[in-house]
Amino acid sequence: MTTTVSAESQPFQAEVAELLHLMVHSVYSETDIFLRELISNASDACDKLRYEAIAGPELITDGAPPEIRIVPDKKADTLSVVDTGIGMDRQELIDNLGTIARSGTKSFLSKLTEAKDGANLIGQFGVGFYAAFMVADRIVVTSRRAGSDDVWVWSSEGGSGFEIAPASEEAAKRVARGTEIMLHLKKDAAKYLEAYEIERIVREYSDNIQFPILLVPEEGEPRQINSASALWQRSKSDLKPEDYKQAYQQIAGAFDEPAMTLHYRAEGRQSYAVLLFAPSTKPFDLFQVERKGKVKLYVRRVFIADDAELLPAYLRFIRGVIDSEDLPLNISREMLQNNPQLAQIRKAVTTRVINELETLGDKDQDAFTKIWDAFGPVIKEGLYEDFERRDKLLALSRFTTTAGEKRSLKQYVDDLKPNQTEVYYLVGDTIERLKSNPKLESARARGVEVLLLTDPVDAFWTSAPLEFGGKPLKSLSQGDVDFGLIPLTDDKAETKDEREADAATTIAVIKDALGERVSDVRASQRLTASASCLVAGGDARDRALERLLAQQNRGSVTRPILEINLRHPLVAALATDTAQAKDLAFLLFEQAQILDGEMPDDPAAFASRLNQLVLRGVAK
Repeated sequence: MTTTVSAESQPFQAEVAELLHLMVHSVYSETDIFLRELISNASDACDKLRYEAIAGPELITDGAPPEIRIVPDKKADTLSVVDTGIGMDRQELIDNLGTIARSGTKSFLSKLTEAKDGANLIGQFGVGFYAAFMVADRIVVTSRRAGSDDVWVWSSEGGSGFEIAPASEEAAKRVARGTEIMLHLKKDAAKYLEAYEIERIVREYSDNIQFPILLVPEEGEPRQINSASALWQRSKSDLKPEDYKQAYQQIAGAFDEPAMTLHYRAEGRQSYAVLLFAPSTKPFDLFQVERKGKVKLYVRRVFIADDAELLPAYLRFIRGVIDSEDLPLNISREMLQNNPQLAQIRKAVTTRVINELETLGDKDQDAFTKIWDAFGPVIKEGLYEDFERRDKLLALSRFTTTAGEKRSLKQYVDDLKPNQTEVYYLVGDTIERLKSNPKLESARARGVEVLLLTDPVDAFWTSAPLEFGGKPLKSLSQGDVDFGLIPLTDDKAETKDEREADAATTIAVIKDALGERVSDVRASQRLTASASCLVAGGDARDRALERLLAQQNRGSVTRPILEINLRHPLVAALATDTAQAKDLAFLLFEQAQILDGEMPDDPAAFASRLNQLVLRGVAK
């Protein structure tokens, strides 16, 4: 035991101090969750001990099994949560309890400030330890790391900082291994010293924790108050929906209900149990750069890793457990990446999850809609990354189209117009802007349905050659589009006008005026009412993808093609009014840029040109 280092005061990380202020000065209806979070942390510590003991059996030479004890003391007004897990040394106490090394903290704090009840957010953002300050005005953490003689005490009253010091001899005797968290309860939190209240919370939130949770009353013998069973190893027939809900909330650290539950056992060349859930709400870390999964890997009920990449990144929203009977217990994190058995499990489970989502989409639209609304943009990453399952993912996907919302490609293909041979789409920033895009005009005149794609990932997956039901996907912003063989919904909607501008003359004038700003000028088959639009060549990238890559400095923007509507009065005027031809050509180009969501190259020159043309019209 360390005896030469004196107590030291340290400030909290700024975000921790802000978080604690909210915890201490706010009142949430679900204060019970503090105990669930502390028990969850204790369970993680026990899991880590079992994993580290595989390589270092000396860590558990004392023979004490991993367990969690809850000790209420009414005389002292304290409630202690004690585990015999891995424990923490001095630096780990500082790192784990003095800082929040989570990229979602800022977002959590802003949402917590706005929320009327932050209980759900606390679980969602994984800052559960600090929830204890909702019921305690002082917290003392005593910890001894497994295999160490040193015992350290971390303490704080939820203010601007904390103290860390060597443990007294008495405290060191209490903690032979692991961590003791002692809460000095506030007066209005006295109910958490009652045995029935502690048991109620454990039954509701923590019954399926795999380690024994013992209640140590002030009088009488300690007794276990949880079932401590690996629920995923039990038969589905023995379980109720409430059991799955509780298991999901405990495993995922969540408070919503699962929108989908997948529980099965695989037998044969490999044996493993699977219990997976799709949340019904979006977790905060869904779009972190690492795109790490949150499915935990166990081997014969021993926790191995929580980031073993058991599912592809586009299914990272799935939570749960995979428990293998065949993998070696001493498998390292490096071996996880290249283990052929694990690769087979990953492939089989991925296929099963996608099949389950597909079945859900057919049989339970409400549940599937929850999943798609929350995770559709993530699932669509697989269209770009997973060639093997691309067809299945396309069938699974739902789209907002010019015909409605949550439309599948099967519905689209079933509703094809006569002579329509392609599935059309348009990529942009917002649904409203896409609906007003002039590139839709000719399709709309024929009742042709168009997919309206607004997620950033849409610009990427549509860059791959895709088809569905034998119909290729075609961008209305790229290459040639000809709707000539598809009949108009109204025969009078689009007729040849004798005043149609001469194509060769008009195109030559515009090319001469715009020069190198465009790669080509041509008559449009897309437009019926608007004067012009910009498109990409057939071999070039879609314009939406080019803009996105350019914003990230990952590629240059190629010169677009300017398409013109020869029946539009502005285009007709350009061919006959040589004095205004250059200004009109620039106006056609710049208004097409604006309609595409771009700024004109020279906004001041555009405004001046527009003003001059308006004034000429007023003067007449």
